[in-house]
Parts: sequence; C-alpha cells; structure tokens
Amino acid sequence: MNSETLQHSNETLQHAHETLEHPRDTENVDAAEIAKFERMASRWWDPSGEFKPLHDINPLRANYIDQRAQVAEKQVLDIGCGGGLLTEALWQRGASVTGIDMGEAPLEVARLHALESGAVVDYQRITAEDFAQSHKAAFDLVTCLEMLEHVPNPQSTLKACATLVKPGGDLFFSTINRNPKAYAFAILGAEYVLRLLPKGTHEYRKFIRPAELTQWLRDAGLQAVDMVGLTYNPITKQYKINPTDVDVNYIIHAKKV
Repeated sequence: MNSETLQHSNETLQHAHETLEHPRDTENVDAAEIAKFERMASRWWDPSGEFKPLHDINPLRANYIDQRAQVAEKQVLDIGCGGGLLTEALWQRGASVTGIDMGEAPLEVARLHALESGAVVDYQRITAEDFAQSHKAAFDLVTCLEMLEHVPNPQSTLKACATLVKPGGDLFFSTINRNPKAYAFAILGAEYVLRLLPKGTHEYRKFIRPAELTQWLRDAGLQAVDMVGLTYNPITKQYKINPTDVDVNYIIHAKKV
C-alpha cells in the first residue's frame, strides 16, 4: 500500500468516526441528548433511580392511551422508546408493538428486559424520519412521549408520525410547556430541589407551548382531539391526570385527518 492510498484510507476512517460522533446535519438527532440517556441506560428499569418519574407516570400514560384508543390487537409504534417502559406497557395491553430510538444502550436495556419479562417487541435503532420512508401508513397508533423536547426539529418528527400512522389512526404526544411555572417545576423543582431528575435533563428553550404543538400538528395533517396535564403533588409524591392543568407536563391525543 503506497503512502497516498494509506493517507486516503486514514481520511476515510476519520470521516467515518466523525460521522458516528456527529450525525449528519440532515438527521433530526442531537448527539448530546443521545449521550445523556446512554449514560443512564443501565438504570432504566430501576423504579427508585433516575427514571423514577417515568415509572410513576407510566401507568397513567398507558391507561390514558388505552382508554382513548383501545390498543389491543393494534399495530403500535413507540417513537423514542428508550428502555421500553411504555413499549412493554402497551404490549401488555395486547398491542403488537415496535419501539424505535437512536440510543443503542437504552435499546439494549429494552431488549434484555423483554427477554426477562417475555415481552414480544420489535426494537430498532432508527430515526422516525428514516423509518417513515419504508413504513408509510403502517401503524394504527403512534406514540411519541417525552421525546419532542429532545430533538432539534420536533416539526420533522411530527411529519414523520403523520406519515407512519394510518388514515383515521391515533397519535399521542407528551412534552413540557414553556412558561415560568414549567421552568420552576420541571427544571428548578424536579432537577435541583426535589432531585427527581438528574441536573441537565431538560433545556428550557426546547420546551413546547400547547399552541405551538397544536399548530405543528395541523401543519402535518393531524388534528388534536384531547389534551390533559400530568401534575405532581410534592407532599403525596404522586402524579395524576389533570384535564384542566397543562401548565407543565401535558399529553395530546391527535388523529390523522
């Protein structure tokens, strides 16, 4: 191998390494966000660890989805599935579930837990946008919870969701409102005072107001049909679905027009 060929090979390897470290600009992926959850992945199913809030709200989320869309025997896609908490909960309710995420460590945790629990879930490492290219109108129901505030372009994710769901299908999105109360509760309170979440879990500028999200849904050909809040009581240390308080955490049920 001559020196010119060797130099070209080294440049090719360096480019491949940089591509892995820094996803293409066209991908709707934030490498720092992926790394954040990769570091905590091994503790995903620990109900008293960093993901305790997710464990606490998971039954509420799954019940809300099931009550409004009856998931049994439906083809369901869970986008941003992480370690599989919601994914398995929907499978337990009789759905045929696929979970996608861009974090390899959380996906490995999800696969290992499925082996232990007996859950039959198809986990794949892929973006919603790329998955939508080969799965147009393939799902009865699409969920995308606690994920929109972690991607650079949430509108792109919403458009992919609209492509993935069948006409008349159901979609569920949850995120965090952007206002002073949400900053006080979701960041100062949850991350610094109560320490429910690790510091740096959320960035205030990425929070999404309900009016913004509903407009993006309309732009994607989706219609919001219901919205509820998820509120936390620091005294009882319990969460509940609140139909009138969407000031902090909220869930939107949408339909494909």
